[in-house]
Amino acid sequence: MEILSSSRICKIILTILSVVLLYNVSTKAQDLQRRSHFPKPGSSFPSDFLFGAGTSALQVEGAASEGGRGPSVWDDRVNHGDKFPTMIQHYRRYKEDVQHLKNLGINSYRMSISWSRLLPDGTIKGGINQEGVDFYNLLIDELLANGITPFVTILHFDYPLAIHKNTGGFLNSSIVNYYKDYCELLFKTYGDRVKHWTTVNEPQVVGLFTYMHAYDNDDPEPCQTTKLCKQAYIVVHNYILCHAAAVKLYREKFYETQGGEIGLVLGSQSFEPYSSKSEDVAAAKRLMDFFMGWILDPVVYGDYPKIMRDLVGNRLPNFTEEEKNFVAGSTDFIGINYYTSHFAKHETNKTNMILSDNYDALGISVDFNAEGKTLGYLDKYGGNFVYPKGLYDVLQHIKKKYQNPNIYITENGIASFNITNPLKDTHRIKYLATHLNSTKAAIDNGVRVRGYFVWAAFDTFEFRAGFSQNWGLIHVDFKHDLMRQPTTAAKWYKRFLNHVI
Repeated sequence: MEILSSSRICKIILTILSVVLLYNVSTKAQDLQRRSHFPKPGSSFPSDFLFGAGTSALQVEGAASEGGRGPSVWDDRVNHGDKFPTMIQHYRRYKEDVQHLKNLGINSYRMSISWSRLLPDGTIKGGINQEGVDFYNLLIDELLANGITPFVTILHFDYPLAIHKNTGGFLNSSIVNYYKDYCELLFKTYGDRVKHWTTVNEPQVVGLFTYMHAYDNDDPEPCQTTKLCKQAYIVVHNYILCHAAAVKLYREKFYETQGGEIGLVLGSQSFEPYSSKSEDVAAAKRLMDFFMGWILDPVVYGDYPKIMRDLVGNRLPNFTEEEKNFVAGSTDFIGINYYTSHFAKHETNKTNMILSDNYDALGISVDFNAEGKTLGYLDKYGGNFVYPKGLYDVLQHIKKKYQNPNIYITENGIASFNITNPLKDTHRIKYLATHLNSTKAAIDNGVRVRGYFVWAAFDTFEFRAGFSQNWGLIHVDFKHDLMRQPTTAAKWYKRFLNHVI
């Protein structure tokens, strides 16, 4: 009888686990727990479906003071010694990194372009940095040469510090013209090869975290005390106007010759009622409007949800009639970043609201409901509650409420920081498999999902969390010359893609 080595046993177990976890899901929510066969080649997802992984410029490029790049607002906020400007070094190692992406088996890569690297002071008048222009030309060409479609985000949090200091940034409506100029430079320079654009990433998260709750904000308004915030709504309003201006520009000047598509990305989650009480049921709907509707109602229908108008009052900016006309319908697709979901509990005491809760929504997000139950399970290795049904519910919500648009899942993943060996991220396999099957279930039920991107392609600088959380399918060893190595989950994802692409 053959005696199997421990490594051989591990490989067998991982193979079995990969097959077991990839179960098909019916359109009914309760069927999300049923396990079935491994998807047949080519039969599970549309033939033109984009399967990828993503990062952003600020989070992987390094070289913060190299190649003519100017500082961004995040350069001014972070305090990680010399790590932030030097770590990961995608700027210098992009060719190597593209080979890792190719070996991963993906057909698309979600990336962003650094506004500060192209326009160091944020303006065309201040000068275009040709070294920055050249870098992204080389990166895009390298991706295409290796069969990988670039999926480009124009602004992923990191706009130029000079604009912020000189004008107030997104608190000032003048940002719209600066942003539009930047977008025109991108469309002219890269639009012959880039056919998928997203304008902004998670604007409502910026509003909530940076302005309402004052994270990474040296000069916040005092609304953490008064609970009567205004700046968060102004910032998001200007993000929406920036988005709409970019879409109008692209459609009028570039679409005819370039033939691409343009959308935006928002954070998403599902909210389930804390209890069966009518006030908690209403709170769940209200939190959806205050979190996702805050962005989607304007870009689809031209104005904010009525409940926001009612509860925020004159602190919520108004769109002019002209703005309503060009904001409405200003997206070819919706990008969503999904990680987890929460229960929604009615709450009128605003002092009980923390983290990402909106003071005006009269509701709080909680992990346990009235019966002490959770949504999904707590992944102790990643620190999140894993609830793939929430992704299915979000997709259905967008389909029903927002005219069944094309949707890309632009971020989905889990950290891997509470394990001894970051290469052995087996917990991530279960996370990805169950969310991929929720995606397939939504497609089977008529949702027009066009792509799925794991967050992240590489370990990244995760803003407040620094470099510690190991989000990447490709692990970056910070102790050994930033060596790149695929994790166990990366190898699983590659096997999965071999079956469906």
